[in-house]
Amino acid sequence: MPSATAPLFALAEPFAPLFDPFGFGRAAADYWRDSVERSILYWDVMRQRGNEYLEHIEKTRPTVLGFDTDIVMEGETLPRPVNYELLRVHPPEGVETDELARPFVVVDPRAGHGPGIGGFKPDSEIGIALRAGHPCYFIAFMPYPVPGQRVEDVVEAEVTFLRHVAELHPDSEKPMVVGNCQAGWQIMMAAALEPELFGPILIAGAPLSYWAGERGKAPMRYTGGMTGGSWATHMLSDMGDGLFDGAWLVQNFERLNPANTWWDKQYNLYAHVDTEADRYLQFERWWGGHVVLGGEEIQYIVDNLFVGNRLSTAQLVTSDGRRIDLRNVRSPVVVFCSQGDDITPPPQALGWVRDLYDGVDDIIANEQTIVYCVHDKTGHLGIFVSGSVSRKEHAEFTANMDYIDVLPPGLYETTVSKASERPDAELIERDYLLEFSTRDLDDLNQVVKHSPEDELRFATVARVSEINLGLYRQFLQPWIRAVSTPESARWMRKMHPNRMGYRLLSDRNPMMSSLPVMAESVRKHRHELGDDNIFRVYEDIGSSLISRSLDAWRVLRDRALEKAFLDLYGQPLLQSLVGLKGAVEGERQVPGSEPERRRFIQRRQQEVREQVAQGGAHEAVMRSVIFVLGGAPATDGRNFRRLQASRSELEPELRLEDFKHLMRDQFFILKQDREAALEAIPELLKGLDAKTIDGHIEHIEHVLAASGELSEHAAARFERIKALFGKARPATRRTARRSGGASGNSSAKTSPASGTSAKRGTRQSASEASRVEGQAQAAPKADAEPADAPAAKAQARTEAKPAAEAKPETKPEAKPETKSEAKSEAKSEAKSEAKPAADAKTEAKPEAKPEVETKPVAEAEPKAAQAATPASREGGNDAEKAPAATRRRSTGSPRGQRRKR
Repeated sequence: MPSATAPLFALAEPFAPLFDPFGFGRAAADYWRDSVERSILYWDVMRQRGNEYLEHIEKTRPTVLGFDTDIVMEGETLPRPVNYELLRVHPPEGVETDELARPFVVVDPRAGHGPGIGGFKPDSEIGIALRAGHPCYFIAFMPYPVPGQRVEDVVEAEVTFLRHVAELHPDSEKPMVVGNCQAGWQIMMAAALEPELFGPILIAGAPLSYWAGERGKAPMRYTGGMTGGSWATHMLSDMGDGLFDGAWLVQNFERLNPANTWWDKQYNLYAHVDTEADRYLQFERWWGGHVVLGGEEIQYIVDNLFVGNRLSTAQLVTSDGRRIDLRNVRSPVVVFCSQGDDITPPPQALGWVRDLYDGVDDIIANEQTIVYCVHDKTGHLGIFVSGSVSRKEHAEFTANMDYIDVLPPGLYETTVSKASERPDAELIERDYLLEFSTRDLDDLNQVVKHSPEDELRFATVARVSEINLGLYRQFLQPWIRAVSTPESARWMRKMHPNRMGYRLLSDRNPMMSSLPVMAESVRKHRHELGDDNIFRVYEDIGSSLISRSLDAWRVLRDRALEKAFLDLYGQPLLQSLVGLKGAVEGERQVPGSEPERRRFIQRRQQEVREQVAQGGAHEAVMRSVIFVLGGAPATDGRNFRRLQASRSELEPELRLEDFKHLMRDQFFILKQDREAALEAIPELLKGLDAKTIDGHIEHIEHVLAASGELSEHAAARFERIKALFGKARPATRRTARRSGGASGNSSAKTSPASGTSAKRGTRQSASEASRVEGQAQAAPKADAEPADAPAAKAQARTEAKPAAEAKPETKPEAKPETKSEAKSEAKSEAKSEAKPAADAKTEAKPEAKPEVETKPVAEAEPKAAQAATPASREGGNDAEKAPAATRRRSTGSPRGQRRKR
């Protein structure tokens, strides 16, 4: 047809301006031709969709996974067989896999559609993990369940799969598990039963708290109440001869947004049929690949999750008596949700935290790390399908999973920012930066928007559902099962409206036989129309009006549904009839608020306090670095790379898993009681010499310099760490022992001075502490025996220069000319300064160390120790510096200056 009309258009073209000066006629003719061509191409795409649907559902193992795979384990061979299987995903050409890297396991949702959506294109969860070098596995499923299959069987199969993955990678860390949508709550159940098998867990768009939600949004949570509970699900399973058609679930999803289902998606294909056909067909192959669930499976899901909300309240118990409590999960949990998700809104993805925990202290005591990220606009499928989300959020989750693995227990919110838009862009290695900020339940409640009144309404729905289900089983179920057969169930699935739409528009329909020929002719002689055509503009305006009208109808429908639900199940009489009080006092008790739970929190906090002073130099260094880096309101993966650098220098032979354990413990200790943890640092360094302590300080400086200059707040924290490390120097204790063994009145008078400073540290100024400590060190240094000379020489060479330059403004004094003069001057000066100190009336204690609690005194101790070291060494220049150092130390306070004068 287009080839026959083309010559006519060519002949009429020169005369068009004469008969159509404004171009409306030409625009109308062009639009008419383009609309006809687009219509033919549109229906041909729909025909292709039907053919692909039929081809897809006839496969034994249909999947839309875009990577080559091998079957590793089949669920049908397990003691409790299921229709699941474990696949190994092969990387695309040019991508290398590190077999020692952490394995990634992706589990797709079985909520009416087939498997593969988590990896059906390169920019997907699996694609991102493969490019990062991780071994990837995929847990898929087949269209029909094994007879008698239960949800518990599926959970046990996934546990078996993960155990097998760990066996395949014995030298790697525990696998990271990604659960999309329905697979998210399934993975959380498995992790609660076998927590030791799981590494970090990412649940994307997964509903865990089904009663949660914000009024005016998430209308799907009212569906169970408006249908009278779960009896309708049971009836559909009975009509399907024990099988539940997943097309019913897909239909519920489509009803949430009628504008998109009935118009926008189809019009977008019609308007851009030349460019959108491939993307549309690729998505529809997954969306239309309906699977079947067992009747017992779907009934368990609806009764215990959708209506009963028992998972997030620790009320689920397995058939063998094990309680499924999400507080048993020991791996970090990352919750990814979106404000634009109308299937799993953020309250349903995060409400389980509030349901299980009474506060952040409860989370910390339970040693759980929970991280959540709330996207601002992407839809439900966009969370784990969108290429932009995969390149941004999922890529950053993958790159920072090791850091998430060492985060201390607590609640965190993470945000993703573009590196080029940050002031410190030159210090960021990747395109985006993932930051973590601590949160509490008050912050979480801003997202969850908990309502006790609504919770009581949903509790009423659960009771009504139990009553109606019992009535159905008593009166209707026997009749329905009597007339249902496998053949009637098969025809019922075939006649479902969602399935019929694919079958009718396929080559199996004789009326579609001429469509491929017409479409091929149009493609050869296509005349595309520009967007500036006036009639094409009118078409877009009309499409927008239709879409907005459907949206307005949806809003009206949802508001009416919500009002009916709130009015019906909010009646005190109905709540009383089902055994609930008609007031807020009937609210369910939060598991975390139980008295025994509070006692558990107190006991765990006490256990952590007892571990504060346990460890050695490794714990002290790691604790110090974490303290300095923790000074910012938010943290990111760069801190983990800093700490990894410390591992390579501090303990290179330490395994990464043990290193993470050490980091997590020190994080935990600092978070529980920061001041006690810091004050214990000198105790952890006890027994180390000054050179080793200085080496640790240099190492900390090197680690902190990994990403630029420290902020003012972090620098102040580092100064405090320096003071604590200086407090652990053995110089004070060593000189105190020597002063106790010195002969003459100098020794007798100096030791009480040291005891005085130790006992009166809280009342003494920093300058007074420096003066007294100088008296305790000057005399024994001057009287050091020749046997100590060789060791003193070596230390003097390194410390003489800092001591000599300690106070350049000090007025120079005459230097003694010989060793004897240096010794005599040092002794006499020590005697003269020890006498005022002796008047302090304290008991002599040779090894007493000043314990000054004020910060200036704490800083004065290492400085005094450094100044005293080079004093009164061997002859020559070293001997000449001893009196000067002593005088500089004594003039540190006004009293010392008066005595000097």
